[in-house]
Amino acid sequence: MVSPKIRIPLLTPFFQIIRYCLAILLNTRECEEERRLKQQCQSLLTVARKLFSHLGDLSDLLKEIMSEARRLTNAERCSLFLLDPDHMHLVAKVFDGVSSAEKSQEVRIAKDQGIAGHVAVTGKLLNIKNAYKHPLFFKGMDETTGFKTRNILCFPIRDEDKIVGVAQLCNKTNGNFDYFDEQVANAFSIYCGISIMHSLIYKKIRDAQARSQLSNELMTYHMRVHDQDVADVLMCPNPHDYPNFDDFSFTPRKILHRELPCFVLKMFEELNFIEEFRIKKDILTRFILYVKKGYRDLPYHNWLHAFSVAHFAYLCLKNFQLVEKGYISKLEALAYLISCLCHDIDHRGTTNSFQQQSDSVLASLYSSEGSVMERHHLSQTICTLNTEGCNFLESLNRDDYIKCLDLIKDMILATDLAIHYRIHSKQSAMALDGYNKNNAEHRYFLCSLLMTCADLSDQTKAWPESKKVATLIYTEFFTQGDMEKEMGKEPANMMDREKASIPDHQLDFLTQCCICIFKILEMIFPKAKVLVDALKKNILCWETSKMVFERLGLEGKTSYEVLTSDELEAQVQATLEVIQG
Repeated sequence: MVSPKIRIPLLTPFFQIIRYCLAILLNTRECEEERRLKQQCQSLLTVARKLFSHLGDLSDLLKEIMSEARRLTNAERCSLFLLDPDHMHLVAKVFDGVSSAEKSQEVRIAKDQGIAGHVAVTGKLLNIKNAYKHPLFFKGMDETTGFKTRNILCFPIRDEDKIVGVAQLCNKTNGNFDYFDEQVANAFSIYCGISIMHSLIYKKIRDAQARSQLSNELMTYHMRVHDQDVADVLMCPNPHDYPNFDDFSFTPRKILHRELPCFVLKMFEELNFIEEFRIKKDILTRFILYVKKGYRDLPYHNWLHAFSVAHFAYLCLKNFQLVEKGYISKLEALAYLISCLCHDIDHRGTTNSFQQQSDSVLASLYSSEGSVMERHHLSQTICTLNTEGCNFLESLNRDDYIKCLDLIKDMILATDLAIHYRIHSKQSAMALDGYNKNNAEHRYFLCSLLMTCADLSDQTKAWPESKKVATLIYTEFFTQGDMEKEMGKEPANMMDREKASIPDHQLDFLTQCCICIFKILEMIFPKAKVLVDALKKNILCWETSKMVFERLGLEGKTSYEVLTSDELEAQVQATLEVIQG
């Protein structure tokens, strides 16, 4: 057996080698860490340059932020939540590395819930090695998407003095997120916060410039209303008395153009709004004349269309006794009439999609919010109210004034059919269950329904009037289609004068949209049956017109030429007399 005195000298060189190697390994590790840190710092400088190149578009900036965060840390998935201070929620603005279906869904979480909520409240980074064992982890998202979260690095994004969002990285590709990933995240968050705040400020500046451009454009396009113009309306000797003015069958488009402001004033008086809300008639008249000037000289979306829509609102208030029976309040009734009058101010004769495709000034202002034209109409309504000598609502108390503006906003936005389609099923359910005047949601659905019906009310008039309106609408449609072709884009068939089949488009619109809407109105107000019956007659007329369109089409006439021909109406009427005969 070898004694200990012999072993120690034999092992000493080995320990010396270990000590030597350990020093080399430690130095190598420190060198490698410094190299990695230097590389990541250089990457962060590159990221900073990229981020500042995207300041003009917040959406692109956020996508770039998450793309770089994912690359720097080798994460499989990353998401960015921005804090919504008004509702105290975190809203997922970008999901990187997920399917397109998931990207289209907005994810909102309470500020103090979950891992992201905890980081938003505490302001401290969380590096979680095993997500499913962490008490704050919500596995429901994994169950929905099929994604398996292993580890998470979640860190706050700050501006100079507060947290503006949270970034969350999932599943490092080669293990767990380490100390260096945390350092990179902390450094990266500074660039994020600075970039986001600069982008928001930049957007505000661009919006202000765009609004200024729009205001200058509007002032150039329109003239001022003079005191004599107001006096001419107030002192008009004409009795303005048309037979059946209060009936749904009345055609408001037959009123002389110069008389329209007088009839608007008459509707305010007949509904007792002037006395009820202590409205000064001269201020109201000036507002009406400014609204009139706010409409462009378009074939359809013009001042006469605005009057027709307002007249339908007047008919609903009168015939359904909306206020007297408690369906809506007097303030809601006032907002309804104002909204109908103003709902298309400064319409450009083109659709929301065209505004976005053409990258117009309006699109740059409102496309992120949706309902581009409707938001512009609302903005111009408020601008008109704020014009000197036009705010006829000044007699309202503060709460009613704010409430009235909120109602006008909701009602004008409701004229966007995209919004109607989103709430159509709920409006139907409301009608089936029975309208509850104490239910705030029911009141919103009803006011939105009334706005949509008013906007489409031309379709409930007699066939000759319906055909004239169709001519005006397709004149605008085809003008837009021509502009889209000049832009190198393929217009929709209904916008293409060479491809449009007008009776088919009209039948689709009447059967798939209009009659469905007015049937809901009839379920709530049985008197609306006359409107549904009128629509059914017009559907029959358009069905009958297809034979005329086909015959004249064989003679080489376009669909629009048939629509504007003198013989169409006579032949449809004659055919109907034979059918009903």
